[in-house]
Amino acid sequence: MLTKIKSVKTSFSGVDFSKYSSKVSEFVNELSSRANKPGHFLNWVSLPSKQLERVDALYSMVESFKAQTGVKKLSVLGIGGSKHTVEHMLGINGLNVCHDVVDFYSDVDSVSLNRFLFRLGDVTSSNFMIASKSGSTFETKDGFLRVQKMLVDAYVSKGQSVEEAEKSAAKHFIAVTDANSEKSELRRTSNSQGWLGDLFIHDDVGGRFSAFDDHALFTLIWAGMPKSDMIAMLKSAQEVSEVALSSDLDVNDALKEGIFWADAKLNGIDASVHQYMGSMFENTVYWHAQMQNESVKDTLKQVAKVPDAMHHSAEAHFNPANKLVFALTVPSDNGACSENAKAYIEALTKAYTVTGAFFKEEVETSKMGLTPEAAGAMSMIRAYATVYQEIVMAVMTGKQLPEVLDSVLQPHVEFYKKNLKGGVVVPGRIS
Repeated sequence: MLTKIKSVKTSFSGVDFSKYSSKVSEFVNELSSRANKPGHFLNWVSLPSKQLERVDALYSMVESFKAQTGVKKLSVLGIGGSKHTVEHMLGINGLNVCHDVVDFYSDVDSVSLNRFLFRLGDVTSSNFMIASKSGSTFETKDGFLRVQKMLVDAYVSKGQSVEEAEKSAAKHFIAVTDANSEKSELRRTSNSQGWLGDLFIHDDVGGRFSAFDDHALFTLIWAGMPKSDMIAMLKSAQEVSEVALSSDLDVNDALKEGIFWADAKLNGIDASVHQYMGSMFENTVYWHAQMQNESVKDTLKQVAKVPDAMHHSAEAHFNPANKLVFALTVPSDNGACSENAKAYIEALTKAYTVTGAFFKEEVETSKMGLTPEAAGAMSMIRAYATVYQEIVMAVMTGKQLPEVLDSVLQPHVEFYKKNLKGGVVVPGRIS
């Protein structure tokens, strides 16, 4: 018998779930019938359980990668889901708090490159994870080729021959990409240059749904996540997956969240707000915004961290002329600030409850972030709720769902990508 997830507690107001009760089985069947089928981009449904089988191998790979160069820093070169999901997972798990163990580079302008190199100091002081499904992502390839040349030049300046320097540089890189070298230019590069390891962006797992894919787990391990915490996080995420495919709405909070957002749209409320309380969610808002923009394809949801975003947003939120629905994700605070934190949460809860439909999501915490169980559960719930929003809206309006759900695809991004091809060839240029 399935029970409610204990590490993430959700309460709702302003939504009549009884209106949807007769359709719950249909909602669940629509998702489960597509899950783990090739081409449906829903393989994240069972990814945590598959990753549990690879935990020992991933930890061994991190140790081998560190031993190759002896450096303490990992720089992640990737964009979108290859970056935001990793930053989100580090933040909520209380890792890399001083930003001294893991760094990120995802830009293409000179100032950003200069700032990144300034933080590194010596380019040989870091290892580099290159994350790209195809291996030819413009932004990522640009950064990789520049860093690769800098590493070779650095080792040549230390007296190595070009051939020796290229071999030394290769020890600093690891690829997270498609397993198939025919599909991935980066995999071909990794193979030909003898890079360490086999890290994958798994088939049919979109970037924003990849919180438990190799680039995220490998980085968490590098940043010091104990193996017991990794196992607990993955088990919790898979538990959510089982509950989220249940037709028991009393325990299926992921579906409830999807219904919540769909209900607002069905009632003509286009604008919505989801706020996260606390510094651990600093990067969660970027990941969630990516999820919103690419999956729901809606630019009207505000995703922000409070309290710093509260004062300047409250004027609009509580203006009676604006019709919104609200969500608030908060830590279960038992520390030194608990009295004031709880007072703040209570004030927001009361204000939002009388202003519009509202749900509060309370997540278990450890000293520096969430518990591993809460980190796994919350991340998985967010993925399910996003997809369920599309399904609920279609079923309730009698709209036929596409063969592959819109919420897992992103065809419109190609509109700008096609304009990057051709032109002057520079390091990283796609031509």
